Amino acid sequence: MSATKTTPAFLAAARREPAGHTPVWFMRQAGRYLPEYRAIRERHSLLEICRQPEIAAEVTLQPVRRLGVDAAILFADILLPLIPMGLDLAFVKGEGPAIRNPVRTSFDVGRLASVDVADALAPVMETVRLVRGALDDQVPLIGFAGAPFTVASYAIEGGPSRHFLETKRMMYHEPATWNALMERLVRVLGDYLTAQVEAGAQALQVFDSWVGALGPDDYRRYVLPWSRRLFQRLQPLGVPTIHFGVETTALLELMREAGGDVIGLDWRVQLDEAWVWIGEDRGVQGNLDPVALFAPLSELESRVREILRCAAGRPGHIFNLGHGILPDTPIDQVRAVVDLVHELTST
Repeated sequence: MSATKTTPAFLAAARREPAGHTPVWFMRQAGRYLPEYRAIRERHSLLEICRQPEIAAEVTLQPVRRLGVDAAILFADILLPLIPMGLDLAFVKGEGPAIRNPVRTSFDVGRLASVDVADALAPVMETVRLVRGALDDQVPLIGFAGAPFTVASYAIEGGPSRHFLETKRMMYHEPATWNALMERLVRVLGDYLTAQVEAGAQALQVFDSWVGALGPDDYRRYVLPWSRRLFQRLQPLGVPTIHFGVETTALLELMREAGGDVIGLDWRVQLDEAWVWIGEDRGVQGNLDPVALFAPLSELESRVREILRCAAGRPGHIFNLGHGILPDTPIDQVRAVVDLVHELTST
């Protein structure tokens, strides 16, 4: 079945159905490269935007209007569920997220609050409803959350990390504490994603942004069971799921085992080779290098064409970057990619 008025191209591709054209959207498509977003950020912090549904909805819709992408993604942050759990989260200028009371011991895990996500994160659900009401029926809304490992690593490290020393220390020295933390996170993240779908999200992406810090053995032992449990929780919701990580070439087959209808690829792997490893029964998303958006237009077009050549027109490819749009990216380059993908793949 090809994409029709009732089957947007993005949803068709996520289900590995013919889509009429290759759908394209971008991680961090709402962000600082857009002047209209920068104008809002001059008046509001990121957390303030997330707490005000009207503003968060406007930010979500800005790139849809500007770029002509095939899907919107909810404007929120993967760390929001940690706030009602009792963690003191702030965003420090020039440094990123910082948690002032990180989780390092079994006592810390035990003090994490139980959360009624639909109530505690009600502004997020209202944002979903507002966006769905404003979107064209051919532009689905993607909800999202962080994966258990990535959210846990932030909670343990207290912020971004290069070596994930404290996270691995807990995994290796206190596996019972690690398991207790992951169990709590899977429950909260599952509730959070479920609430987004109940509010109107039509697909879900799970971001395991930091899991590339692990080797296959550690992933198999400490992460795979929990990611699998989360995806099993999402399966009855009936919406397509995307499983994305960075620097995951060595983990792609394990990520497929953990779950996801579509596996996201970064730019460090060739798309057609990765699809063989993942298997033809899954879709793939990606995988243009975000820095390629700064290249001359002829070079950018060449790279887009190469990714589409690797996809070979097979159902199940969603065009995206291998990670998020960078803050100073030229808007015209981003729009050029959307137009080129649509032009080259329309049937």
